[in-house]
Amino acid sequence: MEWEFQVFSIIGTIAFAVSGAIVAMEEDYDILGVFVLGLVTAFGGGVIRNLLIGVPVTTLWSQGLFLKTAGISILIVFIVPIALIHHWKRSEAFFDAIGLAAFAIQGASYALNARLPISAVMVAAMLTGIGGGMIRDIMAGRKPLVLRDEIYAVWAIGAGLVIGVTGIQKPWELFTLFLLVVAFRMLSVFYKWKLPRRSLRTATDRNPTGGQS
Repeated sequence: MEWEFQVFSIIGTIAFAVSGAIVAMEEDYDILGVFVLGLVTAFGGGVIRNLLIGVPVTTLWSQGLFLKTAGISILIVFIVPIALIHHWKRSEAFFDAIGLAAFAIQGASYALNARLPISAVMVAAMLTGIGGGMIRDIMAGRKPLVLRDEIYAVWAIGAGLVIGVTGIQKPWELFTLFLLVVAFRMLSVFYKWKLPRRSLRTATDRNPTGGQS
C-alpha cells in the first residue's frame, strides 16, 4: 500500500501546487507569495486532516520528497512562458479534479490504515481533498471553490465512503476510484450539477436599486 500512497500523494501535490502558484500569479503576488500560496495549497489539506485525527503536524517536515516536488512544480510554473499558463488555465477544472481525487483517496487511505471509523475516513478524505484549495482561495481573497455552485466536496466524501466501507487497497481498485472521482467532478462542472440550497435573500436584496438587472 505504501507505494500507492506515495503515487497519489505526488499526483495531488503537483496538481495543487501548480494550482496555488497560478492563483498567486493571477493576484500579482511576488515570487515569495507564489511559493507560499503554492505550498499552502499542496499541504494545507493534509495539515488540517492531521490535526483532526491526532497525527503530529510536524510529520510535514519529514515529507522531503513531496516538499521538493511541490517546490520544483511551483518554480517551473513561475518561469514558463505566460502562453503556456493560459493554455493550462483552459484545463484548470480538470487539474483541480485530479488534485481533489488524488488527495481524497490519499486522506481516506491514511485514515483507513490508522484503523479509524468510517466517519473519520470520510472526513479525512474531504479535508485532505478540499482543505488546501479552501485555504488558497481565502488567502487570495476569493470565494472558496467548495462553496460555489458545482458539486465539489461531495466527490471527496464519496471516495472516503467507498474506501471506508470496502477497504479497497489494490492499486487497480484505487486507480479506478481515482478515475471515477475525476470523471464525476468534471461531469458536475460540465452539466453544472448543484446541491440543493435555500436563500434568505429577497428579490430586493439581490437587486437593491429596484431596477431591472
